[in-house]
Amino acid sequence: MSKRKVDGVFHALGDPTRRRILERLSRGPISVSALAEPLDMTLAAVVQHLQVLEDSGLVSTQKTGRIRTCNLEASGFDIAAEWLRDHRSVWDRRLLSLGELLDEPEERE
Repeated sequence: MSKRKVDGVFHALGDPTRRRILERLSRGPISVSALAEPLDMTLAAVVQHLQVLEDSGLVSTQKTGRIRTCNLEASGFDIAAEWLRDHRSVWDRRLLSLGELLDEPEERE
């Protein structure tokens, strides 16, 4: 997994509007125009957010005629999950070592 891919996913997830878009897409595919309706921004701004999500691998779009439909993509979420899993195991080991150190009886003089 490349650092660039990880950075792209977390950059995309770092924006509340993009997370809101992902939340809506978790209920199923939707057209860009329907996705933009409840958002307080222009269609062009929504398209820019979708481009970031698409570049990160979290979303795919498909154009059929004049309608562009958005879908969630598992691959982007897999990248985030793998990074979190890897880093969690490092911190779990460190905390375990700290716990063992704290459990050792103090040496008496």
